[in-house]
Amino acid sequence: MEKDIDRITKSADTDIVIRIDDYGGRRGLTIREFVKSEKYTGFTKSGLRIPADKFIIFKKAINSIDEKDFEEQKQETPEVKQQKQEKLKQSEDTI
Repeated sequence: MEKDIDRITKSADTDIVIRIDDYGGRRGLTIREFVKSEKYTGFTKSGLRIPADKFIIFKKAINSIDEKDFEEQKQETPEVKQQKQEKLKQSEDTI
């Protein structure tokens, strides 16, 4: 039995498919890339499989992720640092 849970677009020709399936007689969660091209259409080797008996551990791990962890940390480029220093110097000169 296969049950597609969701499909996330990765690029114009690649989706990430999340599904519950039976592989080798064992049920589990599969997260795998699916490509559509002239040469090949189907699942790739890129992906992972979570056995059903490990799903609770996986779900806890996923649910423990804070969305704030995905916010970009602003890393200043040398140019930005230089601009800030110049602005600081200008503001000090006006004082």
